[in-house]
Amino acid sequence: MSRRLELAVTPELAGIKVDTLLKRHLGLSGTVVRRIKWLEDGILVDGNRVNTRFCPAAGQVLSVRLSDPQRNSGIVPAPGPLDIVYEDEDLIVLNKAAGVSVHPGPGHFDDTLGNFLVYYYESSGQEADFHPVHRLDRGTSGLLVAAKHPHAQEVLKKQLHTEHFRRVYLAVCEGILEDWTGVIDAPLGPKPGSLMEQMVRPDGKPARTRYGVLRRWGDRSLVELELETGRTHQIRVHMAHIGHPLTGDFLYGTEDKALIGRPALHSGYLSFRHPITKEKLQFSTPLPEDMARLKL
Repeated sequence: MSRRLELAVTPELAGIKVDTLLKRHLGLSGTVVRRIKWLEDGILVDGNRVNTRFCPAAGQVLSVRLSDPQRNSGIVPAPGPLDIVYEDEDLIVLNKAAGVSVHPGPGHFDDTLGNFLVYYYESSGQEADFHPVHRLDRGTSGLLVAAKHPHAQEVLKKQLHTEHFRRVYLAVCEGILEDWTGVIDAPLGPKPGSLMEQMVRPDGKPARTRYGVLRRWGDRSLVELELETGRTHQIRVHMAHIGHPLTGDFLYGTEDKALIGRPALHSGYLSFRHPITKEKLQFSTPLPEDMARLKL
């Protein structure tokens, strides 16, 4: 089934061009409108195809296709585990397992969340594609939202780093933080000579992380963190910068697979406005077992 939006044309909206109705009253961007207007059933009025210059009359119904008739991501469908927290016609919220990449890339062609999602959509008969809104590092577990069509992806991406889109992380860090709360404001950029590492550098991009200590376990701290910016490895670099790297962080701290096989970071809370209904959605997921064990 295709995902469509409908608009009943009231007397106040009668005579207004379809292009204007789509953008001002249904919230579609110019990019989305340009994509759908070429589809056979992209824009319909009372079931008949129209162009964007058409002006519907009062009582007519404007209908627009949101979902892709074919998947354009090019991602290969592959079966894999999905922990689905929430799902509707426009988006899906997942609890990502540690060790799973979000996007296909070198060395991970068919074993990523993208592959698993496309397979799930295909096998469940959904006309949807992988439209990521944000990402998590491969070693990070927890909540992640992906859109099912380009319009939902655009709307959700615009919410990133605003009050409407909140991501709260839980991390286990080495050492005892002196302050119970604080803000790390330190610009980040690539580390010379490394393809992967980031570092604090004066010419880097602005980066701010807010933190609050939830609990102290011996020589470790359980910390809640919220990003004000979304730089690569931001939490990991910032915590190492203040002398408290994440437990198990092989890049910015000390790897110890006997303790934990990854950096101890979990996306524990996620909230955003639904891209169509504008309703506030919020989700939380507890600390995973491998991180919970670190307090023993």
